[in-house]
Amino acid sequence: MREKNELLLELREHPDVVLLMREVQEILSRESEKRKEFRELIHENTKAEFINGEIIHHSPVMRRHWKSVGNLYAKLHSYVNAHGSGELGSEKVMISLTRNDYEPDIMFFSKEKAENFSDEQLLFPAPDFVVEVLSNSTAKIDRNEKFVDYAAHGVAEYWIVDPENHIVEQYLNKDGRFDLFQKLHKGSIESSVIQGFSIELTEIFK
Repeated sequence: MREKNELLLELREHPDVVLLMREVQEILSRESEKRKEFRELIHENTKAEFINGEIIHHSPVMRRHWKSVGNLYAKLHSYVNAHGSGELGSEKVMISLTRNDYEPDIMFFSKEKAENFSDEQLLFPAPDFVVEVLSNSTAKIDRNEKFVDYAAHGVAEYWIVDPENHIVEQYLNKDGRFDLFQKLHKGSIESSVIQGFSIELTEIFK
């Protein structure tokens, strides 16, 4: 996706930038109404997200996908609970950003952030750490829209897990954008956000 600074520079050079911004506001207004409808329609048995004005329904995933999610979540859950680091969520937790609503595969909220949550809460702010496990239907979104959106909203660490090729990419947030910290196909990976947590890649993909 294009860099934000490039887009802003291009807009500034348009003599009709004011008219373009009015059109954008109209588009966002219509999106807002559609987003309200989306939230009224979704329920706990539906896997769907609201991305750039469109409702995205997700199809069932392959075994390697849910096994990888389950393996990593189990290790994270055990560690976070033992250390009181914060709160962990998986798949059906919906995070609400300024434009879009997502259901990441795995997300972590710091203890300070989670203390403000209520038991009846349905929509949550940007997590501190997010994991997305790639599938054929979601890979493009995970690497584009979510990649940009998560970083812009302050997600400090993002793992992209490729269960087909047994690869984990670790990205860290720097000034509102993700930089690749490392790309691993063997060995262990250590979280920057969840202090002290590390896991062997073989444990994720076993």
